Amino acid sequence: MTHAIDVNALVQAAAKARENAYAPYSHYQVGAAVLTADGRVFTGCNVENAVYPLGLCAERVAIFKAVSEGHRDFAAIAVMTDNGGSPCGSCRQVMHEFAPEMIVFIADEAGRVRRTTVAELLPDSFGADDLPLTERR
Repeated sequence: MTHAIDVNALVQAAAKARENAYAPYSHYQVGAAVLTADGRVFTGCNVENAVYPLGLCAERVAIFKAVSEGHRDFAAIAVMTDNGGSPCGSCRQVMHEFAPEMIVFIADEAGRVRRTTVAELLPDSFGADDLPLTERR
């Protein structure tokens, strides 16, 4: 069952998560909040590292937290940055893995919120259906 989406609450959760961002190199703080199909919200922030590839984006932190707690069905995600930056390709692929039709709200500090979907952000995507038939969990 998918719960109604309170966009303002989801964006506010992402904004609050953004306050915990560890971004001493880029100074680009990102917060994310993912809404599960059963109404739970998991948040994440970006965490950078002096070895740049070892950092992790806010969207993936939020999704991985939810998955680690047993949630794999997602209805929406809100992403908050200072300028409304769009999720990177890696985050788009991770979102696609679990919910290709998930709604994505991209918000900025000025209060603007853009609505899109994972499918729109990652057209002609690659996923489990492209792999040979195997048992999927």
